[in-house]
Amino acid sequence: MSVIVIEFTTLDGVVSDPDGSAGTPWGGWAFRHGPEAVAGDKFRLGRTLDEGVLMLGRTTWQLFAGLWPGRDDPFAARMNAVPKLVASRTLSRADTSGWANSRLLEGDLVDAVGRERRDVVVTGSLSVVDRLRAADLVDEYRLLTFPTVLGTGRRLFPAGGSSAELECLSAEQVGAAVLTRYRRAAR
Repeated sequence: MSVIVIEFTTLDGVVSDPDGSAGTPWGGWAFRHGPEAVAGDKFRLGRTLDEGVLMLGRTTWQLFAGLWPGRDDPFAARMNAVPKLVASRTLSRADTSGWANSRLLEGDLVDAVGRERRDVVVTGSLSVVDRLRAADLVDEYRLLTFPTVLGTGRRLFPAGGSSAELECLSAEQVGAAVLTRYRRAAR
């Protein structure tokens, strides 16, 4: 089992509001490169979505639940079929019925991930990522870096955060962005 974090990011490390849904003044930066820049399996998840589980925080889950069920392409089929665990303190079970295969994570987030036997893919969901990183559970980062510098916004690795040693697995241009894959360095 691996925990894989996937994020859209700017060149200066900002990951917040890539689609503009949060209404920030700088939001929508990833989509300024056109819809093809973010469409499909840009993170090269492939079979990981077929055999793993997607973990989302409430905000990301609600955004995705409003988008993915209405899409009709091969990647959307994978996103709609994958089991989804929703980490939330405010949703009830009934609230997760709007997107197939979604269920509310019960108990502690870190404990639940530790018990999981499938690969866990975390997308967006910075509060979830922060907790998993603090517990040293993130095995891999897949970052789609856009040629944009914002100078403001929430960063994946904030100043004053804990350090991490990572190993670059690959880097490839994917449209306007670069997909980089890093894994935790051998200890």
